Parts: sequence; C-alpha cells; structure tokens
Amino acid sequence: MNYNGRIFEPVSNSANGQVSGQTRFFYHQVGRVLWGTYKGGEIIAGTLTGLVHEDGTLEFHYQHIDTQHELRLGKCRSVPEQGSNGELRLREKWQWLNGDQSQGESLLQEVLPID
Repeated sequence: MNYNGRIFEPVSNSANGQVSGQTRFFYHQVGRVLWGTYKGGEIIAGTLTGLVHEDGTLEFHYQHIDTQHELRLGKCRSVPEQGSNGELRLREKWQWLNGDQSQGESLLQEVLPID
C-alpha cells in the first residue's frame, strides 16, 4: 500500500474532534515513512508524521494550529478499507495528547481525481 500523493477528506468524526468536511489531508510516503499536511475548517495548518505497516495500517502523530490559535497534539491509528466506489477509506482511532486527552474515531475517504 502506498499513500504517496493521495488526498483524503473526512466523512465522519467524533464530536470532540476538530476535523470536518472542510478539512483536506495531503499524504506523502517514501518506504515506510509517512508524512502529510492538512488544513481547512477549524484547522489553520497541520502536519502529521508516522509509519506505514505491511498491512497498510498507519500509525502517526499529528499537530495543528486551530482557528482559536491553540496548538493541538495527538496520535492516530488508521486502518485502510476499500470503499464502495473503489476509493480508499481510513477508519481512524485517535487521541488528543494535550487538553482533555480524550479519544475519538473518524472516517476519511480518498478524494479521487475527476475524469
């Protein structure tokens, strides 16, 4: 599984999360190393860094600045699955590492190019 150049958008997120349908994630990968940027909605600018396991599962840490100019930090584990239209989906379990340190779940869907 290679995530390089893929773009994702949220389908759903827990109420305690800041990611919304306006957020876009831009992934890059070399070997097992994953990194990316994200922005939109409540998030001004964010980055993530992690690893891709042999089964395509992702483990990464993320950080962003929100529209309240707060720095938010967290960790995430994403499990890939195939969507009904052939797109890649990521089922995520995440946890804030600052603030209330609460946990949540989200679902991201790959944004496919328009033919």
